[in-house]
Amino acid sequence: MSEREYILTLSCPDSRGIVAAVANLLSDHGCNITESQQYGDHYTGRFFLRMQFVAEEGGRGAVGEDVLRGAFAALAGDFGGAGAASVEWALSPRDVRPRMIVMVSKFGHCLNDLLYRHRSGLLDVDIAAVVSNHPDLEFLADSYGVDFHHLPVTPQTKGEQEARLLELVGSYDVDLVVLARYMQVLSEKLCTKMSGRIINIHHSFLPSFKGARPYHQAHARGVKLIGATAHYVTADLDEGPIIEQEAARVDHTHSPEKLTEIGRDLESLALARAVNRHAQRRIILNGDKTVVFG
Repeated sequence: MSEREYILTLSCPDSRGIVAAVANLLSDHGCNITESQQYGDHYTGRFFLRMQFVAEEGGRGAVGEDVLRGAFAALAGDFGGAGAASVEWALSPRDVRPRMIVMVSKFGHCLNDLLYRHRSGLLDVDIAAVVSNHPDLEFLADSYGVDFHHLPVTPQTKGEQEARLLELVGSYDVDLVVLARYMQVLSEKLCTKMSGRIINIHHSFLPSFKGARPYHQAHARGVKLIGATAHYVTADLDEGPIIEQEAARVDHTHSPEKLTEIGRDLESLALARAVNRHAQRRIILNGDKTVVFG
């Protein structure tokens, strides 16, 4: 007899007995819960659940993934009542690692950090390829043995370039696209098609200091705290649900160049944490916000 661990995520209208119902279903199927977190949002009236559990496989009394999916689908219908469409749930085997494409332009610090963490076993995700609108960082991808694709883009070729990107998403069987300082705005069509599957790192706190040279903007305003923000990408530029933020205290002695240096470390850390939380299915969308289970 063998065991397989699964991760269940659930979002539905809040009501009594949700955790008990899920726990009872798992018990009835001979499963053992190893981790459980939940949150009820008083302001949106929604309930969020992330649960890890172990199911027996390959022996008497074993339960397969298809059986579990059927059981959860029926239970999710009960949670939604007349509004069953408002229930969102996902079941994932924990041993199946998501695959991602990293997109980058000319700044390589976030890409290098992700590649190093991946090689060191510190990311719960597989990097399938690197895509860039410039050839500059091909050497970095090559040094880690990761495929590199140069997809230049102009206003006239943007549609063609994004179509090629989607072809790569399909051919590499990719679950996630990460913008590791990719300095191009994605189209509304692409953002909609991959909603909840593109993560961006913004090189400052959002919503402050948008656009170019954010650390110079921060310096000009004499800020005492700088940061970086990792968020999901939406058609509204830099307005997507925030996943992770990092901060550092600074003072009047820090030059724009020093702020940039500090900021790059913050960007790398915030992005890596956001990627890992997504890969571990610890993030559930809550309208324009996220619920992030630790």
